[in-house]
Amino acid sequence: MDEIIGALLSEDSTAQDFAGVRLPESYRGAVLRKEDTGMFEGMASADKDPRKSLHLHDVPVPLPSAGEALIAVMASSVNYNTVWSSIFEPLPTFGFLERYARLSPAAARHDQPYHVIGSDLAGVVLRTGPGVNRWKPGDRVVAHCLSVELESSDGHNDTMLDPEQRIWGFETNFGGLAQLALVKSNQLMPKAEHLTWEEAASPGLVNSTAYRQLVSRNGAGMKQGDNVLIWGAGGGLGSYATQFALAGGANPICVVSSPEKAEICRRMGAEAVIDRNAEGYKFWKDERTQDPREWKRFGSKIRELTGGEDIDIVFEHPGRETFGASVYVTRKGGTITTCASTSGYMHEYDNRYLWMSLKRIIGSHFANYREAWEANRLIAKGKIHPTLSKVYSLEETGQAAHDVHRNAHQGKVGVLCLAPEEGLGVRDAEMRAEHLDAINRFREKTPS
Repeated sequence: MDEIIGALLSEDSTAQDFAGVRLPESYRGAVLRKEDTGMFEGMASADKDPRKSLHLHDVPVPLPSAGEALIAVMASSVNYNTVWSSIFEPLPTFGFLERYARLSPAAARHDQPYHVIGSDLAGVVLRTGPGVNRWKPGDRVVAHCLSVELESSDGHNDTMLDPEQRIWGFETNFGGLAQLALVKSNQLMPKAEHLTWEEAASPGLVNSTAYRQLVSRNGAGMKQGDNVLIWGAGGGLGSYATQFALAGGANPICVVSSPEKAEICRRMGAEAVIDRNAEGYKFWKDERTQDPREWKRFGSKIRELTGGEDIDIVFEHPGRETFGASVYVTRKGGTITTCASTSGYMHEYDNRYLWMSLKRIIGSHFANYREAWEANRLIAKGKIHPTLSKVYSLEETGQAAHDVHRNAHQGKVGVLCLAPEEGLGVRDAEMRAEHLDAINRFREKTPS
């Protein structure tokens, strides 16, 4: 591994240097163990602790098969699927690996008694398998998390509809929270050269997810002038939705949970911000009964901020806790786009407000190849900025996941893998200087 790190840190390293570097027999990764899948049985979700289930282990290096690439991971990040994996909800991910293994001999490698998780990375190509032509050793890349087979026509217009669609590092093994990672070569995209490794690693999953859900015609198809209600606007997913709304000429109404997150939204340029904790909204009277009066109070607050207009699009991802309110406050003919459901998957809402007002609910999940490239292109052009707030070491991955689980974070949480320190990887210093204020907007402590 020292030889790989040396090549990564040298500005003089060539493609031949990376192609000739010796691969180690093993590498370190943040893993879940199959033997631990029952460790949290009977516990409430909030009480499950990723620090107890996530371990740093040495695992064998997987060599790339046809259409695959082995990546030296400089940095990664924590997504909510990292939390789900680590608390074994909605079910242990080892079932995903077992099903994938039945697909082919190459897929069979993913069925292990350990699961290396993580669905983001920024790093350098070390090896490619047969049939890979676009990428070479030494290429600086990021990866999106869509893994598909494309053997069925169902996915040819929209790769998210492929019957064998999976999320890399969640439903496959050898993910990005590790020193090395195995990806399909068509997951790779160019790294933005004005960003550090940790900054470049943070947008992949959430940026593409927000793009499809809000901007793409497969999602809400947002247009100029739309009023867009964005739940969790100061968090990892919502912060990108807020940027897309602002960049696209829409009016984001940002819902946050603290004054600090409200200030972040204002620094992004949002004017309409609701601190739901400060306002004291309680959409549920108890575990079984929602309170429509609170929906109405919430709707009144929205109209105060929009000049009397209702919401055109709701960017929904909390799920059970907020979904009834989301359906209620959407205008007649409006759209609710939904993913994730971090507060619970079993949504409840009053269907009268949906059916009689001709509203639409659209399910959205990550992004297809084209959408991921378009979202990454906006990052590379400096139109959308990373929302990285804090960076942990690979050894601290459990703590990082714990903090995301407790919502004790803002924006995205990064993890250094092979990068020895923050701040490395920038090649376009001029562009970085131009966008530095926006890049540092989310940082708990702005680097000197």
